[in-house]
Amino acid sequence: MSRSTATYWNVLKPEHSNQWQPLQDTEGMLEELTLSIDQESGDYTRLTRFKAGADTKSLGSKSHDYPEEIYIISGRIYDEAFGMWLEAGHFASRPPFEVHGPFLCEEECLVLEIAYPSQSAGAR
Repeated sequence: MSRSTATYWNVLKPEHSNQWQPLQDTEGMLEELTLSIDQESGDYTRLTRFKAGADTKSLGSKSHDYPEEIYIISGRIYDEAFGMWLEAGHFASRPPFEVHGPFLCEEECLVLEIAYPSQSAGAR
């Protein structure tokens, strides 16, 4: 199987709002939209939208056993693990097991995530 593909479409247009999915245990304050996924490897590209007022403290900090890259497209979020505000233009290439979050969002924030579960530390 290969990575899913899509022709050009504007994911931010109102007519595509029904394709966003709320993230579990976030009371609708975070939504995700998977743009592309490789069903075999699990590698994916997705958007995560933090709504104004989102606070993930109850979920705690996170880490993954695989690398991921994030890019802040718009807005800003506070990453408690790093003690800093991430604003539009911030990029990170996280190694496996890097702790991030919890996050606090004062204004809506849109984040692009590219994750590589196929490069899981456990798969090596």
